[in-house]
Amino acid sequence: MADKKDEKITDLKDIASAVAETKSAPAEAAEENSEAAPVDAPVKKEPKLDKFGRAYATGRRKDAVARVWLKPGTGKVTVNGRDQGNYFSRNTHRLILNQPFLVVDRVGQFDIICTVKGGGLSGQAGAVRHGISRALENFEPTLRPSLKKAGMMTRDDRIVERKKVGKHKARRTKQWAKR
Repeated sequence: MADKKDEKITDLKDIASAVAETKSAPAEAAEENSEAAPVDAPVKKEPKLDKFGRAYATGRRKDAVARVWLKPGTGKVTVNGRDQGNYFSRNTHRLILNQPFLVVDRVGQFDIICTVKGGGLSGQAGAVRHGISRALENFEPTLRPSLKKAGMMTRDDRIVERKKVGKHKARRTKQWAKR
């Protein structure tokens, strides 16, 4: 045991073996008798699906709120009853919408049905992207680390600054002439 303290722990197997060696014999006997999973074992997350086999999530951006249902399919995206190409006419909005699928390499594998309210088209595209990311995580929990690393799981909390009294906009002041 003394010589193992000097070794470096490099992976999870080394950690598990080090923990197992430090436990006492009575504790090991008690664990063998118990039917529950060990405390050190990682908890495997289950997919959250409704009775139709769809994953649901809500996405938000600025003042827009999107409700997203995701199910296996051919890659069809419907926004407020219209095709994504008809609803989001700008290519940048459609690119924002499809980013989660590009990150997890699942392009064309899911059908999306979403309703979005509030804000403008840019905020709505961001809200749908956030909703799709969360729905993907609900459908397949193993995708969370890659979506999280790409920043898709975090709500973008930037909002428009309020207009102040005596100014034209939030910061724009009246024109000032020195002479």
